[in-house]
Amino acid sequence: MVTKAELGLIGDAELVEELSLLTTQTARMRARMADIMAELERRRCGKNVRSGMRR
Repeated sequence: MVTKAELGLIGDAELVEELSLLTTQTARMRARMADIMAELERRRCGKNVRSGMRR
């Protein structure tokens, strides 16, 4: 990870490469978050269905 102080010392190509890396990481993190949220929702809905069957 590049610190703010180092940004002035790095060339344009390196900055673009760093930005590309961060963009890719962000996309992966968002996809992972969506997967986790979907799994939590699936579990929550599954618990409601099971608890409704017991009544």
